Amino acid sequence: MFQPQGFEQSSIITSLGRMVYYTATGSLWQSKAIAKSEAETLVFLHGFGGGSSAYEWSKVYPAFASEYRILAPDLIGWGKSEHPVRNYQIEDYLTTIREFLQQTCTAPVTVIASSLTAALTIRLAIAHPELFKSLILTTPAGLSDFGTDYSRSFFAQLVSVPIIDRVLYSTGIATEAGIRSFLEQRQFAQASRVYQEIAEAYLQSAQQPNAEYAALSFVRGDLCFDLSLHIQQLTTPTAIIWGQKSQFTGPDIGRRLAQMNPQAIRIFQELDDVGLTPQLELPAVTIGLIRQFLPLVNEQ
Repeated sequence: MFQPQGFEQSSIITSLGRMVYYTATGSLWQSKAIAKSEAETLVFLHGFGGGSSAYEWSKVYPAFASEYRILAPDLIGWGKSEHPVRNYQIEDYLTTIREFLQQTCTAPVTVIASSLTAALTIRLAIAHPELFKSLILTTPAGLSDFGTDYSRSFFAQLVSVPIIDRVLYSTGIATEAGIRSFLEQRQFAQASRVYQEIAEAYLQSAQQPNAEYAALSFVRGDLCFDLSLHIQQLTTPTAIIWGQKSQFTGPDIGRRLAQMNPQAIRIFQELDDVGLTPQLELPAVTIGLIRQFLPLVNEQ
């Protein structure tokens, strides 16, 4: 239901289990003149939150499928990928995203990533610059930036209590009302932009067996870090899109991060009246910006 037409599901095996991804198939997107093996690759990485998955980018990546090889994975612990029973740590995602790129790509690629995953992608590009051609990132924040400590917030402390954490997830997050409330009140700037398919896609992902482990690791703050301590080391050409009404980290944080490394961060674009995920809230605008930024970050 949530897989765009002309795309198929495939998978690889990472050190933490099977990672599902979506890629274009058949003649709908690829003309005979452009063989898949010759096309450049765009990798789309979703952010974290109850019910997150590759669906987050599904209104955007088909627009590029006739020109590029598209890869859009469900990260480990999310969507249809494997959900190991564990308390997830930053290294888990640095490792499995690296393994995904190494197994599916033979040359440096452009990665388009969202929120905390985008911040993790910056760290991965610092450690393994050979894997990356460029980055286009929406709201890349470590959620503990410039010395703030998300893990000390009331909600993070609450979900750190055993038993209570599972009850909160099953009754307050992985329900239709919980998903819709979060999307309308926290993730989107305009609640009217949350239509039924979005809520259903997030709910389906949130209700996968053992989905609570990755989600609660995120909510507790186990995956958060201070991106300002790393971003000056980035050398990969980067463009940043930041929703002006992102409730978790506002654009002031984004501008401060971008100003720390103007050599690598070539573009910082703030979007008015948009929340955390412009790729879902205003997909056509996001497509237009990605098209505009691709040649700018990839020029020599």
